[in-house]
Amino acid sequence: MDIYEALYTTRAMRRVKPDPVPSDVVHRILDAAIRAPSGGNSQEWRFMMVDDPALVAQIAPLYRECIDMLWAAIYNDRLEAAAADPEAAESKQMMAIKKSVDYAAENFEDYPLLMFAFDRGDSTGGSIFPAVWSAQLAARAEGVGSSLTSVLMIKGDEVPNLLGVPADEDWKMACMVPMGYPKGRWGVAKRAPAHEVAYLNRWGSGLGAEINEPLWSAS
Repeated sequence: MDIYEALYTTRAMRRVKPDPVPSDVVHRILDAAIRAPSGGNSQEWRFMMVDDPALVAQIAPLYRECIDMLWAAIYNDRLEAAAADPEAAESKQMMAIKKSVDYAAENFEDYPLLMFAFDRGDSTGGSIFPAVWSAQLAARAEGVGSSLTSVLMIKGDEVPNLLGVPADEDWKMACMVPMGYPKGRWGVAKRAPAHEVAYLNRWGSGLGAEINEPLWSAS
């Protein structure tokens, strides 16, 4: 797969099939992940792959509780704004996100594979998240969809305890990445164009060009 195809089309894919992800595919995803840059080459990371349906079922209600808290607290203002002006473009986008996340919560038990990433002494995430993104790009190359979430951190140590993470070794859960073969099609994610969020040499200065359409396309 062309690297730009992977970069442009690896978006949050929450609607996936319950079909198992073969172990050789999982191994290739992990082997790609650990090639990511690591501060001081310390590689203070650990990855937990969960494909046991019984364990996924134990995590599911915790995930749903966290999503409920997310809507009630962090995103409450945006949801209220969307309800007040449902025809606005940003309102439609917000409700589309909520619908996708709610689908994931309601169908959590159908995920065939969860990847948990843990780090130690990486307060910025500068080592663990490049590795996680490499895993997601590798998954894309294998035709496996993924979506990153850190919402389970709301529950503190409940999930790490379920996973048997040693409490005295300072491992911190950075995120969870559900994975599976997608029900839908791959596509380029819609984003604000680069010239609206990037500057040249000085904050607020123009980029020197307008990039109104993706510079990569499947054609």
